[in-house]
Amino acid sequence: MDDLPDVLTALTALGGVARRGALVSACGRTAVDAAARGGVILPVARGTWTSALEFDRARAEALALRAVLAYRSAALDRGWAVWTTPDRPEVIVPKSRRVSSERRRAVSFHRTDLAADDVDGHRTSADRTVLDCLRALPFPDALAVADSALRAGMTRSHLLAVTRDARGPGARRAREIAASADRRAANPFESALRAICLQVEELHVVPQVDIHDPHFLGRPDLVDSRLRIVLEADSFEWHGSREALVRDARRYNAFVAAGWLVLRFTWDDVMHRPEQVAVTLRNVVKRRTEMMCLGCVAA
Repeated sequence: MDDLPDVLTALTALGGVARRGALVSACGRTAVDAAARGGVILPVARGTWTSALEFDRARAEALALRAVLAYRSAALDRGWAVWTTPDRPEVIVPKSRRVSSERRRAVSFHRTDLAADDVDGHRTSADRTVLDCLRALPFPDALAVADSALRAGMTRSHLLAVTRDARGPGARRAREIAASADRRAANPFESALRAICLQVEELHVVPQVDIHDPHFLGRPDLVDSRLRIVLEADSFEWHGSREALVRDARRYNAFVAAGWLVLRFTWDDVMHRPEQVAVTLRNVVKRRTEMMCLGCVAA
């Protein structure tokens, strides 16, 4: 267990916020308990933890500017996980507000005059937060926020209504991302991998599907049932033990033996080499489609 990551490193990789169980899987119970007792991490929602340092810094900067937390900072403050955590707190200030050069360096700020119902205390409202993220963030980040909002309790019908009524720059994009959002996504890493899949023609993946072929084989991260492709996001929740490694190896072998193609992608590749991941997926889809066509001809 000595090679397990420290709690803050794991927390960042898990999206900036994480359920206690995910942190324990990544770092071990002893490390998580010590971080909680020492005030290194703190709860932002029931059962959800974040970095105390980043949490306090974001709120302090917003208070100093008489601004509100927005975009990913507002999402994190709500206990929503994100794909990439902001380097500086993201805030919104009124258009007329003067911001000193010192404060400009401390935050990433946007000038907008918010309506009363766009603000929820020290942060943007849930509707405003998700809409801002879907309008402006890169596709993987936006999808991760939308998935997180659904996991946190926002209904799909409400998310679609929020984006349907949106107007102006990014509104159409927000509607497209909302239509792809899925509360079954386990974490932002999986959401980011699915975002890449959505840009690959003929690949149609669904998160967290139980596969029975004919007996229960497992519940992979992403599944294309037509092409019989399984995608696993090899996440920060490391195997941690010999037993877990053996269990995963047996599970992957069972998929392959039943005719499924298993692809495993690391966090590093999805984060830093998404184009390479997309190329791999396109090649696999092409090959699987050709094999299916040959099978039909042979039959």
